[in-house]
Amino acid sequence: MEIHWKSETENHMKIHETNGVTYLTFQAFEELPGIVHGFSTRLGGVSRGDCASMNLSFSRGDREEDVRENYRRLAAAVGFSPEQIVCSDQTHTTNVRVVTEADRGKGFAADRDYTDVDGLVTNVPGLVLATFYADCVPLYFVDPGKRVIGLSHSGWKGTVGRIGKVTVETMQREYGCRPEDILAAIGPSICQECYEVSEDVAEQFMSAFPASEHGKILINKGHGKYLLDLWAANALIFAESGILPAHISYPGICTCCNPDFLFSHRASKGKRGNLGAFLGLCEIN
Repeated sequence: MEIHWKSETENHMKIHETNGVTYLTFQAFEELPGIVHGFSTRLGGVSRGDCASMNLSFSRGDREEDVRENYRRLAAAVGFSPEQIVCSDQTHTTNVRVVTEADRGKGFAADRDYTDVDGLVTNVPGLVLATFYADCVPLYFVDPGKRVIGLSHSGWKGTVGRIGKVTVETMQREYGCRPEDILAAIGPSICQECYEVSEDVAEQFMSAFPASEHGKILINKGHGKYLLDLWAANALIFAESGILPAHISYPGICTCCNPDFLFSHRASKGKRGNLGAFLGLCEIN
């Protein structure tokens, strides 16, 4: 399978294959002790049809037993157990939940008792945060000194609302993190060349960001159509939040450019499964 990388940042991510399961990691996070993380691909699961094969959503018409088997395989490959997972409840908000030991297994092995959560933060070892994608932007955060992590789902609405900044502020408020100590990453998602938006969406970004930054995030195609760069927009939000440029990793890979490797809502016209982003703190021995 030919994979199309964005050459300027392709070295930020690595492809792994374990027991037939293919997933991605960030080079910068692999060098951190006590962190487990990954981003799933379409490869290595048991789902069929439009969800083939590593679908991680229970709401795409897939068989529940197949989705659970996919979680089991993916977790084993990356290095955690499904029972450790705490899932988001994504509705394109900027709500960030502080995850505690009481949340263990919520959204996977147990019912959630929360709704409308697009971001998760924790300092609890042994928990694995999980968010889900098929073009929207995964945002990863690690403070290696404080041993605090965050994981947030940022579609265009979340990006306009600066969920990345909300996540950093939550880490500061709850755990005393300093933005300059946080390592952040933008995960696999739709690139600017693939992401055409209407004028009303573009206008929200023009209102949300200074005029000096519009050229970095928007290309006007004319006739009320624009190309939107969610990677650049989130990088600007990271910088606003105090994260150092040297501490930001980029995906280097577009979901829409690689529909056989990654699920893409836009490329499949909605006939797809979901990818998963995972980030956890290992138990301290």
